[in-house]
Amino acid sequence: MASPSIALRHMREGDLEAVLAVQAAAYPPAMQEAAALLGVRLRSAPSTALVACLDGAVCAYVFAYPSLLGRVTALDAPFAPAPAPDTLYLHDLAVAPQALGRGLARRMVARLLARAAADGLRYTALVSVQDSRAFWESLGYGEDAGRPPCSALASYPGAAIYMTRRL
Repeated sequence: MASPSIALRHMREGDLEAVLAVQAAAYPPAMQEAAALLGVRLRSAPSTALVACLDGAVCAYVFAYPSLLGRVTALDAPFAPAPAPDTLYLHDLAVAPQALGRGLARRMVARLLARAAADGLRYTALVSVQDSRAFWESLGYGEDAGRPPCSALASYPGAAIYMTRRL
């Protein structure tokens, strides 16, 4: 049996239905965001929205955008890309259960971080949810204890941790 074909590419509007299916499989209902909002996010930062495909089918995605260190996007809020960014903010990364263990999340993050560094950004940041802290720490992120929790963190159910990494 042949190994599945894996491809990373920029997200397109036509991918949103598949992205919603991945989101539904990866997150509890309280963390699922509306299709219209995902479309707005894609249009506001198309160069930093990626999908991973197995044999042509979307099975993972990431939404990110250029921001400022310390700025957090609340759950269910649109992106506000910074005109003079210093940070790539990774807002949402999800992998469908059937695609776990293939390194897709790591590959998508690596691609985005390489681009952010090439664009001169100095940091990357995110909010860790669903006990994902160890995964993000394995990629070099650490809790940014120097920044006070902001109200946007309270929009996430469960424990939400603001994490950063220098590029």
